[in-house]
Amino acid sequence: MAHCVVQEAEEILDREYPVLDKGFVRLVDYLGGDARIVQAARVSYGEGTKSYREDAGLIDYLMRHEHTSPFEQVVLTFHIKLPIFVARQWIRHRTARVNEVSGRYSIMKDEFYVPAAVDLAEQSPDNKQGRLDTPLAEAEAAQVTSLLIAGQKQAYEDYQSLVDAGLAREIARINLPLSLYTEWYWQIDLHNLFRFLMLRLDSHAQKEIRLYAQVILEITRKVAPAATASFERNILSAVRFTGAEMAELRRRLSGGNPADSQLKGKELERLEEKLRSGKQL
Repeated sequence: MAHCVVQEAEEILDREYPVLDKGFVRLVDYLGGDARIVQAARVSYGEGTKSYREDAGLIDYLMRHEHTSPFEQVVLTFHIKLPIFVARQWIRHRTARVNEVSGRYSIMKDEFYVPAAVDLAEQSPDNKQGRLDTPLAEAEAAQVTSLLIAGQKQAYEDYQSLVDAGLAREIARINLPLSLYTEWYWQIDLHNLFRFLMLRLDSHAQKEIRLYAQVILEITRKVAPAATASFERNILSAVRFTGAEMAELRRRLSGGNPADSQLKGKELERLEEKLRSGKQL
């Protein structure tokens, strides 16, 4: 296979894309792009490069029929700065290779995530892992922000005092909060990156990690534009239905009354939500 150089990706290498108040995402390296995908898919035929339209059509076919191995031929490496609580969600995607800064060897920086006032909200009563859409009142938000900053400041002062007193760094760090920023190099193939984006761009994902996913999606468009467009069209904006839901849709398309649905309760609510949102749930 010929070496793949993607000019749009070359132009953004090492560019820092800011995320949150102090975080960022940088593309530091990539291996392959759309051309690598079609080369891998056609290797058994020994065919040369075809037109962009034909290549995009092949990529779309592979995406729709879940032929994933050609997408694994493309690899992206990111340098990411993110709060530890975001990193703990992120690391659940175990198909990547990660090297993170170590608090055993390095002095951690005095950098903490402080949410904007618009992102401070009460716990959702019907979503155990999320917040309400309505932010706190201005006075309440200011009080919460003050408490967060004060706690971060005290924790770092205690950490610095322990380090200065000679305590081992691996122990001195243990009281630092989840809002502390960390950094890592994160390398992942395109197939598994699309899986990450499918889950972390979903409206049910925490907002902070969604913001990182949005930036990574933008960068991925530069590396593999045809593959990313196909992913957005066939996966990200698609809806999957269960067998029971498909039966209900067929019944409705045949003229059946929605009020006579065989689906009840939560099952019917999920179907109606899918029909309203047009997004994968």
